[in-house]
Amino acid sequence: MPELNWKHHTLIQSLLSRGPLTSIEFHKVFEGITGRNPGMYENMFNDYLLKINQELAFAQIELRACRNQYDGKIYYGVVNNVADDHSKLGTKYSVPQIAFYKGIIEAIVQDAAGLGFITNIGALHVKLDNQVPSSSQPQPGSQSQDIPAAIRNFSLSQKEKTLEELVRDGWLSNIDGFIGFGVRSFLDLRSWFRNNEIPACEVCNEAGVKAESCPNENCTVRIHKYCLIKKFSQKKAQKVCPGCKEAWPYVIAKGEVVEDEDDSNVQTEQHPPRKRGRSSQASTQDSDAASSSAAKLRRSSRFR
Repeated sequence: MPELNWKHHTLIQSLLSRGPLTSIEFHKVFEGITGRNPGMYENMFNDYLLKINQELAFAQIELRACRNQYDGKIYYGVVNNVADDHSKLGTKYSVPQIAFYKGIIEAIVQDAAGLGFITNIGALHVKLDNQVPSSSQPQPGSQSQDIPAAIRNFSLSQKEKTLEELVRDGWLSNIDGFIGFGVRSFLDLRSWFRNNEIPACEVCNEAGVKAESCPNENCTVRIHKYCLIKKFSQKKAQKVCPGCKEAWPYVIAKGEVVEDEDDSNVQTEQHPPRKRGRSSQASTQDSDAASSSAAKLRRSSRFR
């Protein structure tokens, strides 16, 4: 297997130094390095990502793509695939802060309606009694028995400061006072979603943290809004639940039909106005490349 060259290293460094990037941002970095637009050279782009992941697998690190379920955009980031206690030592967060974060994400996913949010006040009052890490189990020569007390005495002001920090670092999001998952959580918690049996979207099979629920109260089907738009935008698509077949009344606004491609106009600012038709085609290809690459990245992670 050929070693990675400076172009691969630069792609990795862009994600490590700047954090998760939208597909548009990451594609611009790729085009700047290689001189090739991922929308037009999709196979080349995917080959780069595959080679990077084959090399990073040795250190149990992965370049991963995910979709932010709140805005529908695809993001790329580098994540640690190891979840043992030793790897957790690298985090800058304290044990009570990690427990607070776990309490918040559990409260969010426990919502049966799939709203994907809890209020800011609700987040600050999340109980941490159940968030005792496995490392707190008594071990010879350890003082881990003090950890439950540290969690229990975690003050409201400490929670407020930690919540701001988690939002700033991209682990959580704060939209008009409602707390949801951040991009880094969507990137990092794929296995956690599966292990905790979070209901999956009926269309894409990813966790339905922020999703629309079937109008039938007795049906448990969830579909992400962007998946629902894509599904119901098809001319011959029946607006019914794929599970119980009950009618799913959903009116798609004109702006929603192209919602996934609104931020994919990479080429329009780089070409003269007279080439709009060609530019629009590149934009669509770039958007398709982002979705295709995200799906292939998910499949390629199975080689581990």
